[in-house]
Amino acid sequence: MPDPRRTPANDRVIAAHLSQTSGDRSVVEGQPARIGVPVVDLLRQPNGARDRQLLLGADVLAFERRDGWAFVQAVYDDYVGYVPSSALTEDAEPVTHRVCTPATHAYSTADMKSADLCSLSYGSKLAVISTTEKFAKTDQGYVPAHHLRPLAELDANAVSVAELFLGTPYLWGGNSRLGIDCSGLVQTAMQACGVNCPGDSDQQERELGTSIQLGNTPVPADLRRGDLLFWKGHVALMQDSETMIHANAYHMAVALEPVAGAVERIMSQGDGPVTAHRRLEI
Repeated sequence: MPDPRRTPANDRVIAAHLSQTSGDRSVVEGQPARIGVPVVDLLRQPNGARDRQLLLGADVLAFERRDGWAFVQAVYDDYVGYVPSSALTEDAEPVTHRVCTPATHAYSTADMKSADLCSLSYGSKLAVISTTEKFAKTDQGYVPAHHLRPLAELDANAVSVAELFLGTPYLWGGNSRLGIDCSGLVQTAMQACGVNCPGDSDQQERELGTSIQLGNTPVPADLRRGDLLFWKGHVALMQDSETMIHANAYHMAVALEPVAGAVERIMSQGDGPVTAHRRLEI
C-alpha cells in the first residue's frame, strides 16, 4: 500500500501519475511553486496536525488550491500536506544560495542596525542579486554574506551540521532552528550533505545507509561518528563511538548524550530497545 505521506491524493484530486486509481477524483498535474515565507507548517489536513515543516525557497508541486489552502508535495522528499496558499510563490527569482549558519536575519539595508525584515533558519534558500564585502542583496533583503553558501557547495559532515542545532528547542514535526524534532535534525543534516533523506524516522530507518547487525547487548557495538541509531519513533546521530546527538523530548532540545545512558533511559521509559543501526558513507 502506498505511503499516504508521499501520495499526492486527497478526496478531490489525485496526481496524474496515479490516475489508474483516480476513482471519482479529478486527475491533475502538479504546478511548480516555492515556499515564500521563512518557515511554514506542512499539515495533515487544513487546520490539522503538523507533520513536517518547509523552509523558505523549498520547491513544491501544488495539486489543489481551495479555501485558502494548498495541497502540495515537497520536491525534495515527496512529503505531502497542506500549507496556506499565501505561503506559496510562483514568480520568485531562481534561488542561488542557502543559509549556512544556524540562523540569520534579512535586513532592509546593508547595515546591521537597519530594520530586520525576517529571521531565516539554516537551509533556507534565497536568490542572491548582488554582493558587497559584508552583505548579500537577496530577494528577502540584505543578509550577511558569510551566512550564505552557494547551493552547489555541500557540507562534508552531517554530524557537524547537526551540532549547529545544539540547544534548539524540541518541536514535533519541526525542521528549523526555531524548533526541530529527531527526524527533522537528521534530514537537515543529510540534505546539507547532498543525501536524499525522507522526513520521518521510520522512513529513514528503512532507506538510509546500510544496516549494521545488532548484537545481543542493549548498546550496539562498532559505533562510529555519523552512524544512525533508531528506536520505535526515534532516531539519533552518533557524534563519536560513545556520544550521540539528537532532538528529544527528554531534554526538550537538541542535546548530546552518552549513548549507553540514553539506551538505558529510553528502555526504562518503556519505549523499547534500539531497532536498527545504520551507516552512511559520506
